[in-house]
Amino acid sequence: MPADFHRCLEHVRGVVVRPLPKIKWLLWMRGDQKCWSCDRIQYGPPRYFLIDADRDADTWAYFETKQINSYLQYEWNKTNIFVRWLPQTKQTIIAAFDERPSGKDRTRKMFQRPDPVCLVDPFWVYTHVLTELTQLEDSAVWAVRDEVRATEKEPMPIGRPQPEYRRLHDIARHTIHVSETLDVAARTISGIILEHDSFMRSDLVDVDDKDISHDIQRRLRFLENMIASLRHRSTSNEKRLVNEIQLAFNNVAQHDAGVSVEMGRAMKTDSAAMKTVSIVTLIFLPPTFVSAVFSMSFFNYSADSGWAMSDQIWIYWAFALPLTLVSVIFWYCWQNLFGLGERE
Repeated sequence: MPADFHRCLEHVRGVVVRPLPKIKWLLWMRGDQKCWSCDRIQYGPPRYFLIDADRDADTWAYFETKQINSYLQYEWNKTNIFVRWLPQTKQTIIAAFDERPSGKDRTRKMFQRPDPVCLVDPFWVYTHVLTELTQLEDSAVWAVRDEVRATEKEPMPIGRPQPEYRRLHDIARHTIHVSETLDVAARTISGIILEHDSFMRSDLVDVDDKDISHDIQRRLRFLENMIASLRHRSTSNEKRLVNEIQLAFNNVAQHDAGVSVEMGRAMKTDSAAMKTVSIVTLIFLPPTFVSAVFSMSFFNYSADSGWAMSDQIWIYWAFALPLTLVSVIFWYCWQNLFGLGERE
């Protein structure tokens, strides 16, 4: 691999770009977002052309990872490489596409000091790529985990809960994307390992180099297990976040139910008070009505004799008591007969 990365790319433009498969070149030229689903799902697992020792071995792969920070801002890191391995000279040509400035620096560091012994295997490149990918995925998964954990540690509010539903939704969206990239990465790594198995069984591997290829195979499988473990962690993040969202909804519903219960108790107290007022009114209103209608005055006061009561007061009680009793009985029957029918 040339020491100067830019000189390497200039060499690639003259040697590699023209023979590239047409469909792959088209996908590179269409832009990141447009070729994202098609490139990653249909062309994510690298395709290999390992026919004989006289023909170059071409491989390519595309990965994306999503990085978030504590403010839920995110950035997509993309790795889109084309690799040509020359069996005769054991040289490797690497072309990196769709690179941002940060991605270029990462790519330089990724292949800055390759192990010369491993250059006999065309898949040595993917041990470096997948190591970097695993580190990025690990950072993404644990960044989501930190947000989920911060949500779990929030204290219960005093009063009505007011969850940040927008924030919970954003965390869930990022969690889904991280899980998606892990699933696709696992599928892609599986394809790489499968093709590497085919390469190890081919005539391109010298007897003296088989141990090196086996070592690369073990690295690839280790990285595959790392991605699988991170996928389980991401699944745990998803479930924990769903649990927190359900808890937020349940807390709000429980608080509203408690408020409704308190309102019911207050209404019950008001109803009892109104019932007491009604009974008192039924007791005192009929005698007052009788006294007012007949203009009855049974008491008199004079300075000489003091207070005097009429001997006809029995007439007042003869009308007032039965009328009061009838009113109370009527009210009681109304409450029990008609009120019972409404409850049923």
